[in-house]
Amino acid sequence: MSGPSEGKHLLKNIKVYIHEKGKSRASVTHIDIEGEISKIIKPGEITFVKGKEGGVFIALKKEMIKRAEKMIKK
Repeated sequence: MSGPSEGKHLLKNIKVYIHEKGKSRASVTHIDIEGEISKIIKPGEITFVKGKEGGVFIALKKEMIKRAEKMIKK
């Protein structure tokens, strides 16, 4: 992972949780990412996530890309 660099825009107010199975209605243990990302990936939309050195890569579909690009132009 390269950290801050040209073309990277920081999302603010993002919280990441490991959500444990059997707690707060979780049927399986999973990772929740909450905050501004919900303006890009809407409830029910499906995307692809891949682990990478130092983090994860989340692929965006065309409509998600449009929303993301609209956010960074503000």
